Amino acid sequence: MNEQGATPVPPTTAPWWRSAVIYQVYIRSFADGDGDGVGDIAGIRSRLPYLKSLGVDALWINPWYKSPQADHGYDVADYREIDPLFGTVAEAEQFIEEAHAHGIRIVPDIVPNHSSDQHAWFRAALAAGPGSPERERYIFRPGRGPDGSLPPNDWDSRFGGPAWTRVADGEWYLHLFAPQQPDLDWQHPDVHAEFEAVLRFWFERGVDGFRIDVAHGLVKDPELPDLAGLTDGGVHPFWDRDQVHDIYRAWRRLADEYPGDRSFVAEAWTDTPERLASYVRSDGLHTAFNFDFLMTDWDAKDLRAVIDDTLAMLGTVGAPATWVMSNHDVMRHASRYGRRAAKKWVANESYVPAGPADLALGTRRARAAALLTLALPGGAYVYQGEELGLPEVEDLPESVLQDPVWERSGHTDRGRDGCRVPIPWSGETAPYGFSPADATAAPWLPQPADWAPYTVAAQTGDETSMLELYRAALRVRRDHPALGDGTLTWLDDAPEGVLAFRREPGFVCVVNLSTEPYPLPEHTSVLLAGEPVENGRLAPDQAAWLAL
Repeated sequence: MNEQGATPVPPTTAPWWRSAVIYQVYIRSFADGDGDGVGDIAGIRSRLPYLKSLGVDALWINPWYKSPQADHGYDVADYREIDPLFGTVAEAEQFIEEAHAHGIRIVPDIVPNHSSDQHAWFRAALAAGPGSPERERYIFRPGRGPDGSLPPNDWDSRFGGPAWTRVADGEWYLHLFAPQQPDLDWQHPDVHAEFEAVLRFWFERGVDGFRIDVAHGLVKDPELPDLAGLTDGGVHPFWDRDQVHDIYRAWRRLADEYPGDRSFVAEAWTDTPERLASYVRSDGLHTAFNFDFLMTDWDAKDLRAVIDDTLAMLGTVGAPATWVMSNHDVMRHASRYGRRAAKKWVANESYVPAGPADLALGTRRARAAALLTLALPGGAYVYQGEELGLPEVEDLPESVLQDPVWERSGHTDRGRDGCRVPIPWSGETAPYGFSPADATAAPWLPQPADWAPYTVAAQTGDETSMLELYRAALRVRRDHPALGDGTLTWLDDAPEGVLAFRREPGFVCVVNLSTEPYPLPEHTSVLLAGEPVENGRLAPDQAAWLAL
């Protein structure tokens, strides 16, 4: 038997974020309170009782700041204002207070890698011209070639096309994402001071932490070298550079000034677990998304390797793991698990599926994956709608696609809209309770005609539904002393294709990823199973939680 993981922290003293189950609210698509077809703060407030009944500990809210919405809020024009599409700062303050009254913490997004091109700083930079102090807050450079008509280097945007745009006076500015998202220059002291002030602004309004967008991308090599010259083992010129940790050490000191265990979670795509662990040292950020786990195929050997590597590396710095299967940037896992990937999925690249999804298979595996994820040591994230078993919407008409990836890729990559379709709450037809009954506007992305069985109303009270499985799992997780932060011990007598581990006191999780039924190990009772366990044997693509 092997034991992996960080040293358990006594539950009476452990900070909340070491074990939290955090629910991701993609605000545009969660609940529409005012009937304009777009989700908003009023919609989230109306659904707080649902979130409490689900059993989550906190909400991660995708960007709600003032924005032209070129990338659905990730292009921020004012970090201290709420976009009118979503509400007001006063509404946000009331929402935070109400969520706290329900026992739910609030963790908004912060977007420090880039601003909107409509941010006051960038407008001033354009107006001031080359060589001005205003331009030093961003990354402006002259072009290459005799007339400066070529980009300063060969970097590409993550959304397709070059990462540089030329302005009227001839200079170019860097944008690792859309042209409307100019990258900030984190070598400039104004940038540091501004973001620390923004963090304080929201901490003082009661938020419990922040999810840091593109946490691995803030620092660029000042020489801006071509990527073409990068060799294996070389330091990347803009991803995961060591200097980024100086920023987060300062942020950690700031957060520690506030009561209530305020915390950060990093969206950091790294090449190895060791690199990920560097973000969550004791003087750095608190947690980081585990994208290696998310990107792993439905394979017992590969999943165990990722779990072992994650727990071992994070254990060296005393940080808890944070497990996640889906989010607003990737294909929903009920659809991913229904087929293989066409090629190995790696950091900073899109998932490419092989053929159409078998949704019945994907849903069975998603049920098992939920029990695996929620039994692992540490915390976990639930992306809105995964508790309903929602699949990816892969047949959205091209005319409705809004993700900038679609345009920037020359219509070769459909982008991320398929995982962002507004979620269904009730009723037989769209908008399935997403908007008020008297709403005149349709949802901002169309919902499938066959989604009635996926609604919250249809699944509530149905013990076989995905929703009731999640409710039961979160209830057991909350009440069982073995679950949350801690360690695990693998049951090494499990056959190939079966993951089985013990957590103390008295808990075993078994996941059958093989093609044959598996006789459950000795136990006193089945606490929870993805499907009914017949004759003491766990069917393929099923999972069970056992009491000893």
